[in-house]
Amino acid sequence: MLRHLLPFLRYRMVWSTGLIFVLLGFIFGNWTALIPGIKERFGMDEAQLGLLLLALPGGVILMNPLSVPLIAWLGASRLSRLCLSLTAVFFVFPTMMPGIWGVAAMLFLSGMFFSTTNIAMNTCAANIEEAKGIHIIASCHGLWSIGAMFGAMTVSGLLGMGMTPISVMLLLAVLIGLIALALGIPMADLPPDPAPSPGQKASGFVMPNKALWLLITISICVYLMEGTMADWSAVYMREVLHRPESQVGFGFAIYAFFMASGRLLGDQLIARFSSKRVLQYGGLVAALGLLILILQPMLWLVLVGFGLAGIGVSLGAPILYAASAKVPGLPPGAGLATMNTFAMGAFLGGPAFIGFTAKWQGLPFALGIVAIAALLWALQARWIK
Repeated sequence: MLRHLLPFLRYRMVWSTGLIFVLLGFIFGNWTALIPGIKERFGMDEAQLGLLLLALPGGVILMNPLSVPLIAWLGASRLSRLCLSLTAVFFVFPTMMPGIWGVAAMLFLSGMFFSTTNIAMNTCAANIEEAKGIHIIASCHGLWSIGAMFGAMTVSGLLGMGMTPISVMLLLAVLIGLIALALGIPMADLPPDPAPSPGQKASGFVMPNKALWLLITISICVYLMEGTMADWSAVYMREVLHRPESQVGFGFAIYAFFMASGRLLGDQLIARFSSKRVLQYGGLVAALGLLILILQPMLWLVLVGFGLAGIGVSLGAPILYAASAKVPGLPPGAGLATMNTFAMGAFLGGPAFIGFTAKWQGLPFALGIVAIAALLWALQARWIK
């Protein structure tokens, strides 16, 4: 069942690129484990914390289009390793800042380096797929999810042993920096980035053509669902299903587990059934999962709904990343960066829209809108070539 993962062992360019995904997810998991401590240290309420956390994606959105000229200048391989190290370093600073504004500024800068690493490593994976004729991006995104889970567990464990947040993040930043330096040798085999066609510039944000607009509209639906699950699953468990605090995290845990599992199996599914078909059925399964958790009050059925939602959405981002990196007529990486800008807007703005809708008509109604969005992405996937 996992035979398709053999390329990660066979080609050192593949496992080294996969390791970049693991480490970036690991860093993000480190940060999520520190959020409660930041909230407590500054005595913030939920609204203030929400505003503070917008600084990180703010840096991500700003840097998305700017990352493509950097790829053209340094190359995706070198840039991914450099910005991975800088991401690890800058995530140390929020633990050191004496005021909230300093934390926000450091999160903004961390988001910039995080975004550049993200674009560069996905470009590396897309280049490998193109050169070797293999499918690896879905598995790479699964490795990111695994890295995030272990990152949160590692920081939580080290803090439980009595280490301070600053010492934990410094230690991990040094280790990640050394690993990124060592990856220079195995990543030397990576295929070169495609050169822009005559007359093209290495622009980060381009005016989408018809093919890219299709991918953008699907990505908005996919990331609306991802953002909603991340921000509202625990609230749904608590306020709609009236589960105790010890159970409110079950929904997202089940969702995240099946999303990571789907991504690890995804390259095999894509090779067998095609990206278009997997994307279509993924939207249908995601919509079914949301409808189950909206309509069923029983906990076990709700958890089944979360699991189906995780499976359904799992391969949306990997397929869209791979497709947008290969849109004809665009500079290398420009399609990916442009689509990701819109996608991150949906990921960040979508949950706020869900919040306003939930206040107006209730959270189940709001989640029903997300289910409709999943059906729309399944319908739109029919037109992908």
